[in-house]
Amino acid sequence: MAEEVKVFGVWGSPFSRRVEIALKMKGVKYEFIEEDLANKSPLLLKYNPVHKKIPVLLHNGKPICESLVILEYIDETWKGTSIFPQDPYKRAVARFWARFIDDKCLPTLWKTCWSQGEEQEKGKEEACELLKILDNELKDKKFFGGDAIGPVDIVANFIGFWLGIIQEITGVEVLTKEKFPKLCQWIDEFINYSIIKENLPPRDKLKAYFQTRLPNK
Repeated sequence: MAEEVKVFGVWGSPFSRRVEIALKMKGVKYEFIEEDLANKSPLLLKYNPVHKKIPVLLHNGKPICESLVILEYIDETWKGTSIFPQDPYKRAVARFWARFIDDKCLPTLWKTCWSQGEEQEKGKEEACELLKILDNELKDKKFFGGDAIGPVDIVANFIGFWLGIIQEITGVEVLTKEKFPKLCQWIDEFINYSIIKENLPPRDKLKAYFQTRLPNK
């Protein structure tokens, strides 16, 4: 029986792209279904009734929600390139850093870039502390997991690509080469890694989208 794999997502979402990168790493063919988050489809609401969010992976009619959960599901379901480390301890460490990025780094970075005045200054301090922790975690490694792209790199895709565009548009500087040389070196390696490079949204399109979010537009 032919497998049916569908991804409900949004072209410019880093969370959708995580799922697509993982499927591409495994060589899994899938159908991408573009969602309009202002007018969510009945299917999205049916398959993710709890959070009502993208991405949703539909595998032979069974929905899996939340990008971190989906990454593990993809890794465990299909053979081929391993995404998570095989060693249980290393897997646990990867899960820890993926959660740290999702729970701490992304909300702080997003809020800081789009806030103003005192709130922005406070956000910058907090964002720098979090980025310092990530910078230190890289040590002398090429990627977070070592020499190859792993789950933490995939989850950090917002920092690797989206953040630079948002900083450019808003004029907020948090992640710079002077402050975070290792992270910036990682970004260069990350966005030029073939499977990542091929699965990033068009920079100009993303830039234009974020420009519409600027105040007084």
